[in-house]
Amino acid sequence: IALSLIGVGAIGMMLFSSAPIGKVMATAVFSSNNSWALTSLPLFIWMAEILFRTRLSEDMFSGLAPWLVRLPGRLLHVNVVGCGIFAAVSGSSAATCVTIGKMSMPELMRRGYDERIALGSLATAGTLGILIPPSITMVVYAVAAEASIIRIFLAGVLPGIMLMGLFMGYIIFWAWLNPTKVPPADIQ
Repeated sequence: IALSLIGVGAIGMMLFSSAPIGKVMATAVFSSNNSWALTSLPLFIWMAEILFRTRLSEDMFSGLAPWLVRLPGRLLHVNVVGCGIFAAVSGSSAATCVTIGKMSMPELMRRGYDERIALGSLATAGTLGILIPPSITMVVYAVAAEASIIRIFLAGVLPGIMLMGLFMGYIIFWAWLNPTKVPPADIQ
C-alpha cells in the first residue's frame, strides 16, 4: 500500500507540479514518522505479547466465568467481556482475538457450546480492540490527523461499552431462541 501511494504521489507530482520530487517525498516521509506519540505502538504490542505468553488471560477467563454463567448464553459472554477487558490493555484487535480465542474456544467446545455462536461471539468481540482505548489505530489516526490522542481515546470509551452491551444482548436473544444449543448450568 505504501509503495502504491508513493508511486501515485510521484506520478501526480511529475504531471502537475514543478516541485522536486525527492525533496518533497523525503520531507513528507520524515515528518509523518517524526512523532513521539508513535513510540507507544511497540509498547502496546509488547504488552499484548506479555499477556499472551503468561497465564493472566486464563486467570481472567476463570475469574469471569462464575459471574457470567447466570446470564442466558452463559459462558459465551466471557468472550465479549474478556475481549473488552483485554482490548483495554493491549490496544490491538488481532492480539485481543487471538489471546481470548486461544483460551476460551477450547473451554467452550469442551463444555458443549455451539461452535458457530462461540466463534461468532469471539470474532465480533475481538474487534473491540480497535475501538476501546488504548487502541493502536487511534494513536495512528490521532497522529495523522494532528488531533489530541486523549480526546480520541475518550471518544472510543462509550461506543466500546455500548458495543459490548449490544454483543451481550444478541447472545441473550440468541440463547432464548436456541435454548437447546446452550449447555445446562449444572455442566458449567
